Amino acid sequence: MNNEITIREALKNDVPVLLQYEQEVVKAERPMDPTIRNNDVQYYDLDALIENPRATLMVACDGDKIVATGYALEKQARPYLDHETYAYLGFMYTDPEYRGRGINGKIVEALQHWTMNIGLTEIRLHVYEENEPAIKAYEKKGFKKHMIEMRLRTES
Repeated sequence: MNNEITIREALKNDVPVLLQYEQEVVKAERPMDPTIRNNDVQYYDLDALIENPRATLMVACDGDKIVATGYALEKQARPYLDHETYAYLGFMYTDPEYRGRGINGKIVEALQHWTMNIGLTEIRLHVYEENEPAIKAYEKKGFKKHMIEMRLRTES
């Protein structure tokens, strides 16, 4: 493990590793969300995120090894809010071997910097209520709990 973690934008040739990490995110979220299908699930269109000028996909690297990920994507806000668009953060993943070293915070800072550079003033993300470590990490970066989504499964 190198002590120098670098943050950079993802490249097309990073996609195979990113696809593996995407499946780790799915695996981690399944116990918190009974509605995720049990078969193969794809959350992200990684190529589209890399190519989109109104998005950025960042990776943290230990040398040549990708150890964490996160993206920011400009989304349309609801018409009654005080901002027209906002940055939505997703694919926040850190290799378990690298957790607890502030790497996710560095990714969030890079995404926040990108957000400000394109003129957005609002950043939002979703996190499962049961995911206390993630909630604490986001709160350390200034995020505040905003809304709780509720669900009810009806019988057909």
